[in-house]
Amino acid sequence: MPRYWVGVVSKNHVLRGVEGNFCQVCHGKGGPLNRMKKGDYLLYYSPKYDMNGQDKLQAFVALGKIIDDKAYQVEQFEGFFPFRRNIEY
Repeated sequence: MPRYWVGVVSKNHVLRGVEGNFCQVCHGKGGPLNRMKKGDYLLYYSPKYDMNGQDKLQAFVALGKIIDDKAYQVEQFEGFFPFRRNIEY
């Protein structure tokens, strides 16, 4: 039976994941992603449009299904290697 997870992430960051078919939570930490299993669902809630902005959104913005078996790391920019999972939105 699949589990349902909620990620709290700004809308702009969620949209990057939707475009790239990946999910990333907790500033790139691997632990939360490794607790998710293939077939689980991730629902994104966005309190704001932009992480550093002041404009509130307070809405659910995306739902996806985890489609891989484990988290992996990527170099997002120099010196920052967040963990991600592949997801089908």
